Amino acid sequence: MLNIRSFSLGPLETNCYVLTGDDPGRAIIIDPGMNPAPLIRHIEGLEIEAILLTHAHFDHMGGVDEVRKLTKAPVYLHDLESEWLVNPKMNGSQNWPQVTPPLTTDPAEYSLDEGQQLQLIGRTFTVYHTPGHSPGSVSFLCGNDLFSGDVLFKLGVGRTDLYGGRERDLLDSIQNTLFTFPDDVKVYPGHGPKTSIGYERANNPYVR
Repeated sequence: MLNIRSFSLGPLETNCYVLTGDDPGRAIIIDPGMNPAPLIRHIEGLEIEAILLTHAHFDHMGGVDEVRKLTKAPVYLHDLESEWLVNPKMNGSQNWPQVTPPLTTDPAEYSLDEGQQLQLIGRTFTVYHTPGHSPGSVSFLCGNDLFSGDVLFKLGVGRTDLYGGRERDLLDSIQNTLFTFPDDVKVYPGHGPKTSIGYERANNPYVR
């Protein structure tokens, strides 16, 4: 069983997830966002195997620098956004001065790609490239748990007006990738409450 703890971090209330398997002392982190103090308190004493990024917008990578330095865990990110961690214009932080100063951190240690399988915390995480919100957006599927970043929300979808966004790609990612999963797959999005593939397939007004 995958144990999932979520944190709503930063002014944009980005969902960060801490996942553990059978060993409660080993964990991975998905999308450590801005102002990560609650996350850091929670992971004290844990061995962090990896930091996975669904994409590199500032609200999802804002805590990477602090968390990586603390845990020494490697960061995983899709190659199409390999420059974003070091470029405030690309990750968007330069464009939101009312929310954050420009944010940077070191490049990711590992790249992600479509169909890749990551063996972490005794579980298998399959990587799906789901562009549209950003060119390198990915979703992670582990068993019946899907971490969708800012691609699919409860009764919503990700915005496409930021750098590298494309609406047609986003809808293709949802319809032709995420909606091919079974109805009972639980969706843990980058913002807001969790949902399920079946619920979104039947009710999401943005995807028909």
